[in-house]
Amino acid sequence: MNAPLGGTWLWLPLLLTWLTPEVSSSWWYMRATGGSSRVMCDNVPGLVSRQRQLCHRHPDVMRAISLGVSEWTAECQHQFRQHRWNCNTLDRDHSLFGRVLLRSSRESAFVYAISSAGVVFAITRACSQGELKSCSCDPKKKGTAKDSKGTFDWGGCSDNIDYGIKFARAFVDAKERKGKDARALMNLHNNRAGRKAVKRFLKQECKCHGVSGSCTLRTCWLAMADFRKTGAYLWRKYNGAIQVVMNQDGTGFTVANKRFKKPTKNDLVYFENSPDYCIRDREAGSLGTAGRVCNLTSRGMDSCEVMCCGRGYDTSRVTRMTKCECKFHWCCAVRCQDCLEALDVHTCKAPKNADWATPT
Repeated sequence: MNAPLGGTWLWLPLLLTWLTPEVSSSWWYMRATGGSSRVMCDNVPGLVSRQRQLCHRHPDVMRAISLGVSEWTAECQHQFRQHRWNCNTLDRDHSLFGRVLLRSSRESAFVYAISSAGVVFAITRACSQGELKSCSCDPKKKGTAKDSKGTFDWGGCSDNIDYGIKFARAFVDAKERKGKDARALMNLHNNRAGRKAVKRFLKQECKCHGVSGSCTLRTCWLAMADFRKTGAYLWRKYNGAIQVVMNQDGTGFTVANKRFKKPTKNDLVYFENSPDYCIRDREAGSLGTAGRVCNLTSRGMDSCEVMCCGRGYDTSRVTRMTKCECKFHWCCAVRCQDCLEALDVHTCKAPKNADWATPT
């Protein structure tokens, strides 16, 4: 983790960040509203006027975005499944993640990036599936082209990712563009990194035509990779996120520690160090790790030592049904027996004071 440099002038941008008004709601809450587009557009608190305009003008796109929220939150939870903060969501909270994202931390950077990427993915997929009136397959992928294997014809349905990126930028960035503070610039940077991550994994797929599959003719199209690749890529960017401060004229970033490289458009950036997420802390939005399952043999973030923050763990024996004594039967089936398996489950102990932490 990058450490900030000394110097009193560096404290001013961070102070501006801390004084940024709290965002109590987000378009992320579209997952919880459901229903018709008008109900959704009028009942998601916190949408700025430009977002409401797009919402009413493109109800089919909004449905795609709202369905996509569940997908990118699930991907966030998958990537953080062995982390103290596990991307847990709060269904009754209009910001979806609670107070944890009020801090300009690496976790905030990741969530803004993965959510922006999720919008691109959801819209682009809906375009290709013919679910949107405003777009379809990529109209630019026509005619003949060449690659390392020779000449091919564009055919099929190439994913129209440029439309997905354009709409996502207009909708997701609208709220941040109204702000002039450091946090808004941080969010815009990470939003863009998320959009670029989806396009990074756009791949060419082809089908061969000819006698006995000789591939004398090829038809190709561009397709997005599984969203898991985008999530894994952004997870790596999270681990290498760069701590920054605002530059002196307030128009961009500079690295907090001059020993580290300047962030690129693909990097995630953050201002503040993360809490340790060990205990329930209302101010930090941390639910703590009490009761979380840990891995006794691991040396990683999911180990009992790290996950439980040195508090120790409880062990309970549980039984589960598994498949066993599987045999292959000609042709072509595998038949298994149902067996009961006993195993030990280790869960983190609660701190001695299990109540919410209060500021001192």
